[in-house]
Amino acid sequence: MRTPVKISAAAAAAMLALTSLTACGGGGSAAAGGKGGKIKIMVGGLDKVIYLPARLTQQLGYFEDEGIHVTLLTEPAGVQATTSLVSGDVQGVVGFYDHTLDLQVKGKQVESVVQLAHAPGEVEVVSNKAAGELTSAKDFKGKKLGVTGLGSSTDFLTKYLAVKNGVQTNEFTPVAVGAGQTFISAIQQGSIQGGMTTDPTVAQIVDKKLGKVLIDMRTPEGSKQALGGPYPSSSLYMNTDWVNSHKKEVQKLANALVKTLKWMSTHTAEQIAAKMPSDYAQGGKELYAQAIKDTLPMFTKDGVMPADGPATVERVLKAFNPNLKNATVDLKKTYTTEFVKKSG
Repeated sequence: MRTPVKISAAAAAAMLALTSLTACGGGGSAAAGGKGGKIKIMVGGLDKVIYLPARLTQQLGYFEDEGIHVTLLTEPAGVQATTSLVSGDVQGVVGFYDHTLDLQVKGKQVESVVQLAHAPGEVEVVSNKAAGELTSAKDFKGKKLGVTGLGSSTDFLTKYLAVKNGVQTNEFTPVAVGAGQTFISAIQQGSIQGGMTTDPTVAQIVDKKLGKVLIDMRTPEGSKQALGGPYPSSSLYMNTDWVNSHKKEVQKLANALVKTLKWMSTHTAEQIAAKMPSDYAQGGKELYAQAIKDTLPMFTKDGVMPADGPATVERVLKAFNPNLKNATVDLKKTYTTEFVKKSG
């Protein structure tokens, strides 16, 4: 796995100024929350539907309601977001839970404090040009397959699907193409034959008739079929030391996010889409709402980690990841339900 270059807090602020989104508690309410600092959270793609709860929480004003000051930053892939957390540039990441296991065996203790999803929300798509020769994961051999970034969760899952279906990880080429327009362009230009991405990118590819869905993991059922069980993915994860020393702030974050998950479970995709920034609907309002509808089954309603989810993730990662294959992972240290269970 490539290790992305670490960036300073100042550099991150400069590069991400245009995508920084701030939710402010009125007056000095953030200080009343505990330690008084602002909380920066890096999201592995703010406009991805799989991470929708983060932006929606801000849109609904739930961070403000809790009296906390949260700045949301964005990176195109979860692996870069993780780097920002480890280097101390941010206090939390909204990204895939599987990074907590990968980091533990590298000596970094990180834990999921709110489990937003119990399915990956990921889709393996195939371009129309390659559809005849790429009909299942058994056909990955010799192909160039798009992932958001090398060492990202899309990279992890692609490798697992390959190994599970008899294709070794060195028999195909993962290509870092990001998401959104860069992924779509790679499909159009033929630089990849297929790849793993999420909505709204999936909806746009299908709508433009550039490709079709090969493997759908947007539902718990799809996750079980492809991966053998529930696969907890999108989560808010943080350094364990920070969590233990900032419990009041973490509780407020959990309260806000769980409130959002409950709100999502009682509203339609159209109502959810209406709350999101208009520029997130790249393919139009109707297509964006459809993308949300297709992805909604992946989300939890209470932020609680599914009981057998961590074991599924460990099994998947150990199937191909040499760092984890012979390592002992203490799964109980990769997540906590302490805060979500206290959320009303």
